Amino acid sequence: MHEQDLDKLVGRKGKVFRARWERAFDRIMTPFEEFIHRQTTSGVLLMICAVVALIIANSSLAPYYEALLSKYAGITFGDGGLKMSVLHWVNDGLMAFFFFHVGLELKREFMVGELSDFKHASLPILAAIGGMVVPALIYFAINPNGDAQHGWGIPMATDIAFAVGTCALLGKRVPHSLIAFLVALAIVDDLGAIAIIALFYTNEIHQLSLLWATGLTLFLWILNWWGVRNPIPYLLVGAGIWVQLHHAGIHATLAGVITAFAVPAKPKYNPEAFSAQVKNLVRRFDGSYRPGENVLRNERMRAYVRALGDGSRLAEAPLQRIESGLHLPVTYIVIPIFALANAGISFEVFTAGDGVFNNITIGVALGLVVGKLIGISGATWLGWKLGLGKLPHGCNFIHIIGVGFLGGIGFTMSIFISELAFSGSPNLVLAKGGVLIASLIAGISGYICLRKAAAKSKEAKAKPEENVAE
Repeated sequence: MHEQDLDKLVGRKGKVFRARWERAFDRIMTPFEEFIHRQTTSGVLLMICAVVALIIANSSLAPYYEALLSKYAGITFGDGGLKMSVLHWVNDGLMAFFFFHVGLELKREFMVGELSDFKHASLPILAAIGGMVVPALIYFAINPNGDAQHGWGIPMATDIAFAVGTCALLGKRVPHSLIAFLVALAIVDDLGAIAIIALFYTNEIHQLSLLWATGLTLFLWILNWWGVRNPIPYLLVGAGIWVQLHHAGIHATLAGVITAFAVPAKPKYNPEAFSAQVKNLVRRFDGSYRPGENVLRNERMRAYVRALGDGSRLAEAPLQRIESGLHLPVTYIVIPIFALANAGISFEVFTAGDGVFNNITIGVALGLVVGKLIGISGATWLGWKLGLGKLPHGCNFIHIIGVGFLGGIGFTMSIFISELAFSGSPNLVLAKGGVLIASLIAGISGYICLRKAAAKSKEAKAKPEENVAE
Protein backbone atom coordinates (compact mmCIF):
# COMPACT_ATOMS: atom_id res chain seq x y z
CA MET A 1 0.00 0.00 0.00
CA HIS A 2 1.39 3.42 -1.01
CA GLU A 3 1.68 6.48 1.23
CA GLN A 4 -1.26 8.19 -0.53
CA ASP A 5 -3.48 5.20 0.29
CA LEU A 6 -2.36 5.29 3.92
CA ASP A 7 -3.16 9.01 4.08
CA LYS A 8 -6.69 8.36 2.84
CA LEU A 9 -7.19 5.54 5.35
CA VAL A 10 -6.02 7.54 8.37
CA GLY A 11 -7.60 10.79 7.19
CA ARG A 12 -4.65 13.19 7.48
CA LYS A 13 -1.39 14.01 5.78
CA GLY A 14 1.50 12.56 7.70
CA LYS A 15 4.86 11.05 7.06
CA VAL A 16 5.05 7.28 6.73
CA PHE A 17 8.40 5.95 7.94
CA ARG A 18 9.68 2.96 5.98
CA ALA A 19 13.03 1.29 5.57
CA ARG A 20 14.30 0.76 2.02
CA TRP A 21 13.64 -2.99 2.09
CA GLU A 22 10.01 -2.39 3.11
CA ARG A 23 9.27 -0.74 -0.24
CA ALA A 24 9.45 -4.15 -1.91
CA PHE A 25 6.20 -5.00 -0.13
CA ASP A 26 4.33 -1.89 -1.28
CA ARG A 27 2.66 -3.51 -4.26
CA ILE A 28 -0.70 -5.08 -3.49
CA MET A 29 -1.09 -8.37 -5.36
CA THR A 30 -4.33 -10.10 -6.24
CA PRO A 31 -4.71 -13.68 -4.88
CA PHE A 32 -3.93 -15.08 -8.35
CA GLU A 33 -0.79 -12.93 -8.71
CA GLU A 34 0.32 -14.01 -5.24
CA PHE A 35 -0.28 -17.66 -6.23
CA ILE A 36 1.85 -17.29 -9.39
CA HIS A 37 4.62 -15.58 -7.40
CA ARG A 38 4.61 -18.42 -4.85
CA GLN A 39 4.76 -21.13 -7.50
CA THR A 40 7.61 -19.38 -9.32
CA THR A 41 9.65 -19.12 -6.10
CA SER A 42 8.88 -22.75 -5.27
CA GLY A 43 9.95 -23.91 -8.74
CA VAL A 44 13.34 -22.18 -8.54
CA LEU A 45 14.05 -23.56 -5.05
CA LEU A 46 12.90 -27.03 -6.12
CA MET A 47 15.33 -26.99 -9.03
CA ILE A 48 18.24 -25.97 -6.79
CA CYS A 49 17.50 -28.73 -4.25
CA ALA A 50 17.15 -31.36 -6.98
CA VAL A 51 20.58 -30.44 -8.37
CA VAL A 52 22.10 -30.52 -4.86
CA ALA A 53 20.60 -33.98 -4.23
CA LEU A 54 22.02 -35.30 -7.53
CA ILE A 55 25.48 -33.92 -6.69
CA ILE A 56 25.44 -35.52 -3.21
CA ALA A 57 24.20 -38.88 -4.55
CA ASN A 58 27.09 -38.98 -7.04
CA SER A 59 29.84 -37.87 -4.66
CA SER A 60 31.75 -39.34 -1.71
CA LEU A 61 28.84 -38.21 0.50
CA ALA A 62 26.49 -40.77 -1.07
CA PRO A 63 26.87 -43.44 1.71
CA TYR A 64 26.06 -40.88 4.41
CA TYR A 65 23.11 -39.61 2.35
CA GLU A 66 21.64 -43.12 2.03
CA ALA A 67 22.33 -43.94 5.69
CA LEU A 68 20.50 -40.81 6.85
CA LEU A 69 17.42 -41.54 4.71
CA SER A 70 17.25 -45.18 5.87
CA LYS A 71 17.70 -44.31 9.57
CA TYR A 72 14.59 -45.11 11.63
CA ALA A 73 12.90 -42.62 13.92
CA GLY A 74 9.55 -42.66 15.64
CA ILE A 75 7.09 -41.57 18.27
CA THR A 76 6.26 -43.83 21.21
CA PHE A 77 3.12 -43.57 23.35
CA GLY A 78 2.49 -46.32 25.90
CA ASP A 79 2.82 -49.76 24.39
CA GLY A 80 2.22 -48.42 20.90
CA GLY A 81 3.94 -45.98 18.63
CA LEU A 82 4.85 -45.07 15.11
CA LYS A 83 8.29 -45.81 13.71
CA MET A 84 9.44 -45.17 10.12
CA SER A 85 12.58 -44.39 8.17
CA VAL A 86 13.52 -40.74 7.66
CA LEU A 87 12.57 -41.09 3.98
CA HIS A 88 9.10 -42.35 4.95
CA TRP A 89 8.66 -39.52 7.47
CA VAL A 90 9.40 -37.09 4.65
CA ASN A 91 7.12 -38.77 2.10
CA ASP A 92 4.28 -39.70 4.48
CA GLY A 93 4.55 -37.02 7.15
CA LEU A 94 5.93 -33.78 5.72
CA MET A 95 4.15 -34.29 2.41
CA ALA A 96 0.81 -34.33 4.25
CA PHE A 97 1.29 -30.55 4.64
CA PHE A 98 1.94 -30.29 0.90
CA PHE A 99 -1.28 -32.18 0.16
CA PHE A 100 -3.12 -30.01 2.69
CA HIS A 101 -1.93 -26.96 0.75
CA VAL A 102 -2.94 -28.57 -2.57
CA GLY A 103 -6.38 -29.37 -1.11
CA LEU A 104 -6.89 -25.74 -0.09
CA GLU A 105 -5.91 -24.60 -3.60
CA LEU A 106 -8.32 -27.12 -5.14
CA LYS A 107 -11.23 -25.98 -2.99
CA ARG A 108 -10.55 -22.30 -3.72
CA GLU A 109 -10.28 -22.87 -7.47
CA PHE A 110 -13.53 -24.85 -7.62
CA MET A 111 -15.37 -22.24 -5.55
CA VAL A 112 -14.14 -18.90 -6.92
CA GLY A 113 -11.22 -19.56 -9.27
CA GLU A 114 -10.72 -20.63 -12.87
CA LEU A 115 -12.62 -23.88 -12.27
CA SER A 116 -15.74 -22.27 -10.78
CA ASP A 117 -17.25 -21.45 -14.19
CA PHE A 118 -17.76 -24.44 -16.52
CA LYS A 119 -17.50 -22.20 -19.60
CA HIS A 120 -13.93 -21.24 -18.64
CA ALA A 121 -13.06 -24.56 -16.97
CA SER A 122 -14.16 -26.96 -19.73
CA LEU A 123 -10.99 -26.78 -21.86
CA PRO A 124 -8.51 -27.01 -18.92
CA ILE A 125 -10.49 -29.98 -17.55
CA LEU A 126 -10.46 -31.73 -20.94
CA ALA A 127 -6.75 -30.94 -21.34
CA ALA A 128 -5.99 -32.37 -17.89
CA ILE A 129 -7.95 -35.57 -18.62
CA GLY A 130 -6.16 -36.01 -21.96
CA GLY A 131 -2.86 -35.27 -20.23
CA MET A 132 -3.50 -38.08 -17.73
CA VAL A 133 -4.98 -40.77 -20.00
CA VAL A 134 -2.53 -40.67 -22.94
CA PRO A 135 0.69 -40.83 -20.82
CA ALA A 136 -0.71 -43.78 -18.84
CA LEU A 137 -1.57 -45.62 -22.08
CA ILE A 138 1.90 -44.99 -23.54
CA TYR A 139 3.59 -46.28 -20.37
CA PHE A 140 1.33 -49.35 -20.22
CA ALA A 141 1.95 -50.12 -23.91
CA ILE A 142 5.70 -50.24 -23.19
CA ASN A 143 5.37 -52.03 -19.80
CA PRO A 144 2.30 -54.31 -20.08
CA ASN A 145 3.54 -57.10 -17.79
CA GLY A 146 5.34 -57.80 -14.53
CA ASP A 147 6.20 -55.41 -11.72
CA ALA A 148 7.00 -52.64 -14.20
CA GLN A 149 3.31 -52.18 -15.07
CA HIS A 150 2.66 -50.74 -11.58
CA GLY A 151 4.30 -47.49 -12.68
CA TRP A 152 1.53 -46.51 -15.11
CA GLY A 153 0.45 -43.64 -12.81
CA ILE A 154 3.90 -41.99 -12.73
CA PRO A 155 3.72 -40.03 -16.03
CA MET A 156 0.20 -38.74 -15.32
CA ALA A 157 1.28 -35.89 -13.01
CA THR A 158 2.31 -32.27 -13.67
CA ASP A 159 4.48 -30.18 -11.35
CA ILE A 160 2.68 -26.84 -11.15
CA ALA A 161 5.63 -25.04 -9.52
CA PHE A 162 8.12 -25.98 -12.25
CA ALA A 163 5.59 -25.34 -15.05
CA VAL A 164 4.61 -21.88 -13.80
CA GLY A 165 8.26 -21.10 -13.01
CA THR A 166 9.19 -21.81 -16.64
CA CYS A 167 6.47 -19.40 -17.80
CA ALA A 168 7.83 -16.79 -15.41
CA LEU A 169 11.20 -16.92 -17.21
CA LEU A 170 9.44 -15.53 -20.30
CA GLY A 171 7.88 -12.65 -18.36
CA LYS A 172 5.22 -10.63 -20.17
CA ARG A 173 5.68 -12.64 -23.37
CA VAL A 174 3.34 -15.26 -21.87
CA PRO A 175 -0.29 -14.04 -21.76
CA HIS A 176 -1.89 -13.93 -18.32
CA SER A 177 -4.80 -15.99 -19.69
CA LEU A 178 -2.41 -18.81 -20.69
CA ILE A 179 -0.95 -18.99 -17.18
CA ALA A 180 -4.51 -19.18 -15.79
CA PHE A 181 -5.19 -22.04 -18.25
CA LEU A 182 -2.01 -23.85 -17.15
CA VAL A 183 -2.80 -23.39 -13.44
CA ALA A 184 -6.37 -24.69 -13.88
CA LEU A 185 -5.06 -27.68 -15.87
CA ALA A 186 -2.39 -28.49 -13.27
CA ILE A 187 -4.87 -28.26 -10.39
CA VAL A 188 -7.26 -30.72 -12.09
CA ASP A 189 -4.19 -32.87 -12.74
CA ASP A 190 -3.38 -32.77 -9.01
CA LEU A 191 -6.94 -33.87 -8.23
CA GLY A 192 -6.53 -36.78 -10.65
CA ALA A 193 -3.20 -37.76 -9.05
CA ILE A 194 -4.80 -37.72 -5.60
CA ALA A 195 -7.62 -39.97 -6.83
CA ILE A 196 -5.10 -42.37 -8.41
CA ILE A 197 -3.10 -42.59 -5.17
CA ALA A 198 -6.27 -43.29 -3.18
CA LEU A 199 -7.72 -45.88 -5.57
CA PHE A 200 -4.74 -47.71 -7.08
CA TYR A 201 -1.75 -47.24 -4.77
CA THR A 202 -3.34 -48.37 -1.53
CA ASN A 203 -2.28 -51.52 0.32
CA GLU A 204 -4.53 -53.93 2.23
CA ILE A 205 -7.19 -51.91 4.07
CA HIS A 206 -7.80 -52.37 7.81
CA GLN A 207 -11.49 -51.66 8.29
CA LEU A 208 -11.47 -50.55 11.95
CA SER A 209 -8.88 -47.83 11.34
CA LEU A 210 -10.76 -46.77 8.20
CA LEU A 211 -13.94 -46.50 10.28
CA TRP A 212 -12.15 -44.25 12.79
CA ALA A 213 -10.84 -42.09 9.93
CA THR A 214 -14.38 -41.80 8.53
CA GLY A 215 -15.72 -40.75 11.94
CA LEU A 216 -13.04 -38.08 12.32
CA THR A 217 -13.80 -36.81 8.81
CA LEU A 218 -17.48 -36.40 9.75
CA PHE A 219 -16.38 -34.51 12.87
CA LEU A 220 -14.37 -32.14 10.65
CA TRP A 221 -17.53 -31.25 8.74
CA ILE A 222 -19.41 -30.81 12.02
CA LEU A 223 -16.75 -28.24 13.02
CA ASN A 224 -17.37 -26.51 9.69
CA TRP A 225 -21.15 -26.58 10.24
CA TRP A 226 -20.71 -25.13 13.75
CA GLY A 227 -18.79 -22.23 12.19
CA VAL A 228 -15.45 -22.98 13.88
CA ARG A 229 -12.87 -20.75 12.18
CA ASN A 230 -9.84 -21.39 14.37
CA PRO A 231 -7.44 -23.62 12.35
CA ILE A 232 -6.13 -25.53 15.39
CA PRO A 233 -9.15 -27.90 15.79
CA TYR A 234 -8.98 -28.76 12.08
CA LEU A 235 -5.25 -29.48 12.28
CA LEU A 236 -5.65 -31.66 15.39
CA VAL A 237 -8.48 -33.70 13.87
CA GLY A 238 -6.52 -33.87 10.60
CA ALA A 239 -3.55 -35.33 12.50
CA GLY A 240 -5.88 -37.99 13.91
CA ILE A 241 -7.10 -38.82 10.40
CA TRP A 242 -3.46 -39.09 9.27
CA VAL A 243 -2.71 -41.67 12.00
CA GLN A 244 -5.83 -43.71 11.25
CA LEU A 245 -5.25 -43.71 7.48
CA HIS A 246 -1.66 -44.82 8.09
CA HIS A 247 -2.88 -47.74 10.22
CA ALA A 248 -5.64 -48.49 7.69
CA GLY A 249 -3.09 -49.03 4.91
CA ILE A 250 -4.25 -46.01 2.88
CA HIS A 251 -1.59 -43.44 2.04
CA ALA A 252 -1.68 -41.07 5.00
CA THR A 253 -0.96 -37.91 2.99
CA LEU A 254 -4.59 -38.01 1.79
CA ALA A 255 -5.50 -36.77 5.28
CA GLY A 256 -4.17 -33.39 4.17
CA VAL A 257 -6.66 -33.18 1.29
CA ILE A 258 -9.56 -34.43 3.43
CA THR A 259 -8.81 -31.82 6.10
CA ALA A 260 -8.43 -29.02 3.53
CA PHE A 261 -11.87 -29.67 2.02
CA ALA A 262 -13.48 -29.16 5.45
CA VAL A 263 -11.82 -25.78 6.16
CA PRO A 264 -14.48 -22.99 6.02
CA ALA A 265 -14.45 -20.81 2.92
CA LYS A 266 -16.74 -18.11 4.31
CA PRO A 267 -15.39 -15.23 6.43
CA LYS A 268 -17.11 -14.08 9.61
CA TYR A 269 -17.57 -10.54 8.26
CA ASN A 270 -19.09 -9.82 4.85
CA PRO A 271 -17.62 -6.85 2.90
CA GLU A 272 -20.37 -4.46 4.04
CA ALA A 273 -19.90 -5.27 7.73
CA PHE A 274 -16.11 -5.04 7.43
CA SER A 275 -16.32 -1.70 5.60
CA ALA A 276 -18.58 -0.27 8.32
CA GLN A 277 -16.24 -1.55 11.06
CA VAL A 278 -13.14 -0.05 9.36
CA LYS A 279 -14.82 3.35 8.93
CA ASN A 280 -15.93 3.32 12.57
CA LEU A 281 -12.47 2.37 13.86
CA VAL A 282 -10.70 4.95 11.66
CA ARG A 283 -13.12 7.63 12.88
CA ARG A 284 -12.38 6.70 16.50
CA PHE A 285 -8.66 6.56 15.77
CA ASP A 286 -8.83 10.10 14.37
CA GLY A 287 -10.77 11.26 17.43
CA SER A 288 -8.10 9.87 19.76
CA TYR A 289 -5.19 11.43 17.88
CA ARG A 290 -3.13 14.08 19.68
CA PRO A 291 -0.61 16.13 17.61
CA GLY A 292 2.98 15.02 18.19
CA GLU A 293 1.94 11.98 20.27
CA ASN A 294 3.38 8.57 19.49
CA VAL A 295 0.87 5.72 19.11
CA LEU A 296 2.70 3.82 21.87
CA ARG A 297 1.71 6.51 24.38
CA ASN A 298 -1.97 6.44 23.42
CA GLU A 299 -3.81 3.35 24.71
CA ARG A 300 -7.00 4.09 22.73
CA MET A 301 -5.09 4.41 19.45
CA ARG A 302 -3.31 1.12 20.17
CA ALA A 303 -6.64 -0.56 20.89
CA TYR A 304 -8.18 0.69 17.62
CA VAL A 305 -5.16 -0.45 15.59
CA ARG A 306 -5.34 -3.89 17.23
CA ALA A 307 -9.11 -4.09 16.60
CA LEU A 308 -8.55 -3.17 12.96
CA GLY A 309 -6.04 -6.02 12.61
CA ASP A 310 -8.40 -8.50 14.29
CA GLY A 311 -11.26 -7.35 12.06
CA SER A 312 -9.21 -7.73 8.90
CA ARG A 313 -8.43 -11.35 9.83
CA LEU A 314 -12.14 -12.07 10.37
CA ALA A 315 -12.95 -10.51 6.98
CA GLU A 316 -10.64 -13.04 5.33
CA ALA A 317 -11.90 -16.60 4.78
CA PRO A 318 -10.12 -19.20 6.97
CA LEU A 319 -9.33 -21.14 3.79
CA GLN A 320 -7.46 -18.17 2.30
CA ARG A 321 -5.77 -17.31 5.61
CA ILE A 322 -4.49 -20.86 6.18
CA GLU A 323 -3.41 -21.22 2.54
CA SER A 324 -1.36 -18.03 2.83
CA GLY A 325 0.07 -19.12 6.18
CA LEU A 326 1.19 -22.47 4.73
CA HIS A 327 3.01 -20.89 1.81
CA LEU A 328 6.32 -20.28 3.61
CA PRO A 329 6.65 -23.68 5.37
CA VAL A 330 5.55 -25.63 2.28
CA THR A 331 7.70 -23.65 -0.17
CA TYR A 332 10.83 -23.29 1.94
CA ILE A 333 10.76 -26.41 4.13
CA VAL A 334 8.50 -29.23 2.88
CA ILE A 335 9.18 -29.15 -0.88
CA PRO A 336 12.97 -28.57 -0.59
CA ILE A 337 13.34 -31.43 1.92
CA PHE A 338 11.24 -33.68 -0.35
CA ALA A 339 13.48 -32.84 -3.31
CA LEU A 340 16.67 -33.39 -1.30
CA ALA A 341 15.39 -36.76 -0.05
CA ASN A 342 14.00 -38.09 -3.34
CA ALA A 343 15.96 -36.57 -6.24
CA GLY A 344 19.30 -38.12 -5.27
CA ILE A 345 19.88 -40.72 -7.99
CA SER A 346 23.21 -42.38 -8.68
CA PHE A 347 24.17 -42.15 -12.35
CA GLU A 348 25.92 -45.53 -12.03
CA VAL A 349 22.53 -47.21 -12.46
CA PHE A 350 22.31 -45.84 -16.00
CA THR A 351 25.86 -46.81 -17.01
CA ALA A 352 25.29 -50.52 -16.35
CA GLY A 353 23.15 -52.94 -18.36
CA ASP A 354 20.69 -51.18 -20.67
CA GLY A 355 21.45 -47.79 -19.11
CA VAL A 356 18.67 -45.31 -19.76
CA PHE A 357 17.31 -47.59 -22.50
CA ASN A 358 15.21 -49.74 -20.18
CA ASN A 359 11.45 -50.02 -20.51
CA ILE A 360 10.61 -48.26 -17.24
CA THR A 361 12.75 -45.17 -17.91
CA ILE A 362 11.59 -45.01 -21.53
CA GLY A 363 7.94 -45.53 -20.53
CA VAL A 364 8.04 -42.74 -17.95
CA ALA A 365 10.00 -40.34 -20.20
CA LEU A 366 7.85 -40.91 -23.30
CA GLY A 367 4.68 -40.78 -21.22
CA LEU A 368 5.61 -37.39 -19.77
CA VAL A 369 7.10 -35.74 -22.87
CA VAL A 370 5.12 -37.26 -25.76
CA GLY A 371 2.02 -38.40 -23.86
CA LYS A 372 1.44 -35.07 -22.12
CA LEU A 373 1.99 -33.16 -25.39
CA ILE A 374 -0.47 -35.30 -27.37
CA GLY A 375 -2.98 -35.59 -24.53
CA ILE A 376 -3.11 -31.90 -23.54
CA SER A 377 -2.92 -30.32 -26.99
CA GLY A 378 -5.12 -33.00 -28.60
CA ALA A 379 -7.89 -32.78 -25.99
CA THR A 380 -7.78 -28.96 -26.11
CA TRP A 381 -8.03 -28.96 -29.92
CA LEU A 382 -10.95 -31.41 -29.83
CA GLY A 383 -12.84 -29.39 -27.21
CA TRP A 384 -12.14 -26.17 -29.12
CA LYS A 385 -13.41 -27.61 -32.43
CA LEU A 386 -16.52 -29.05 -30.76
CA GLY A 387 -17.32 -25.62 -29.34
CA LEU A 388 -16.94 -26.70 -25.70
CA GLY A 389 -14.70 -23.74 -24.93
CA LYS A 390 -12.44 -21.05 -26.35
CA LEU A 391 -8.66 -20.81 -26.41
CA PRO A 392 -7.22 -18.47 -23.76
CA HIS A 393 -7.48 -14.82 -24.81
CA GLY A 394 -4.53 -13.62 -26.89
CA CYS A 395 -3.24 -17.16 -27.48
CA ASN A 396 -2.74 -19.26 -30.61
CA PHE A 397 -2.43 -23.03 -30.78
CA ILE A 398 1.37 -22.89 -30.53
CA HIS A 399 0.82 -21.57 -26.99
CA ILE A 400 -1.25 -24.69 -26.24
CA ILE A 401 1.51 -26.93 -27.61
CA GLY A 402 3.91 -25.13 -25.29
CA VAL A 403 1.60 -25.85 -22.35
CA GLY A 404 1.48 -29.49 -23.51
CA PHE A 405 5.26 -29.66 -23.18
CA LEU A 406 5.25 -27.95 -19.78
CA GLY A 407 2.69 -30.50 -18.59
CA GLY A 408 5.46 -33.08 -19.00
CA ILE A 409 7.39 -31.60 -16.08
CA GLY A 410 6.25 -34.22 -13.59
CA PHE A 411 8.84 -33.98 -10.81
CA THR A 412 7.17 -33.66 -7.34
CA MET A 413 4.01 -35.72 -7.85
CA SER A 414 5.61 -38.13 -10.36
CA ILE A 415 8.49 -38.90 -7.98
CA PHE A 416 5.96 -39.27 -5.17
CA ILE A 417 3.94 -41.84 -7.17
CA SER A 418 7.22 -43.58 -8.12
CA GLU A 419 7.87 -44.12 -4.40
CA LEU A 420 4.42 -45.71 -4.04
CA ALA A 421 4.69 -47.87 -7.17
CA PHE A 422 8.22 -49.20 -6.66
CA SER A 423 8.99 -48.78 -2.95
CA GLY A 424 12.01 -50.93 -2.05
CA SER A 425 12.47 -52.06 -5.66
CA PRO A 426 15.45 -51.44 -8.00
CA ASN A 427 12.86 -50.13 -10.47
CA LEU A 428 12.41 -47.04 -8.29
CA VAL A 429 15.68 -45.46 -9.45
CA LEU A 430 14.84 -46.21 -13.09
CA ALA A 431 11.45 -44.52 -12.73
CA LYS A 432 12.96 -41.46 -11.02
CA GLY A 433 15.56 -41.25 -13.77
CA GLY A 434 12.78 -41.18 -16.35
CA VAL A 435 11.05 -38.38 -14.44
CA LEU A 436 14.21 -36.25 -14.27
CA ILE A 437 15.10 -36.78 -17.95
CA ALA A 438 11.53 -36.05 -19.07
CA SER A 439 11.20 -32.98 -16.86
CA LEU A 440 14.40 -31.50 -18.32
CA ILE A 441 13.37 -32.18 -21.95
CA ALA A 442 9.79 -31.00 -21.38
CA GLY A 443 10.87 -27.81 -19.61
CA ILE A 444 13.34 -26.79 -22.35
CA SER A 445 10.89 -27.71 -25.14
CA GLY A 446 8.05 -25.80 -23.49
CA TYR A 447 10.24 -22.72 -23.03
CA ILE A 448 11.33 -22.72 -26.70
CA CYS A 449 7.78 -23.32 -27.94
CA LEU A 450 6.26 -20.50 -25.86
CA ARG A 451 9.06 -18.17 -26.94
CA LYS A 452 8.25 -18.90 -30.60
CA ALA A 453 4.53 -18.47 -29.92
CA ALA A 454 5.21 -15.05 -28.41
CA ALA A 455 7.26 -14.05 -31.47
CA LYS A 456 4.50 -15.21 -33.81
CA SER A 457 1.88 -13.25 -31.85
CA LYS A 458 4.09 -10.15 -32.03
CA GLU A 459 4.43 -10.54 -35.82
CA ALA A 460 0.66 -10.99 -36.20
CA LYS A 461 0.05 -7.75 -34.28
CA ALA A 462 2.67 -5.89 -36.31
CA LYS A 463 1.18 -6.80 -39.73
CA PRO A 464 -2.06 -4.78 -39.36
CA GLU A 465 0.01 -1.78 -38.23
CA GLU A 466 2.22 -2.10 -41.35
CA ASN A 467 -0.85 -2.26 -43.59
CA VAL A 468 -2.26 0.87 -41.96
CA ALA A 469 1.06 2.69 -42.47
CA GLU A 470 1.09 1.77 -46.17
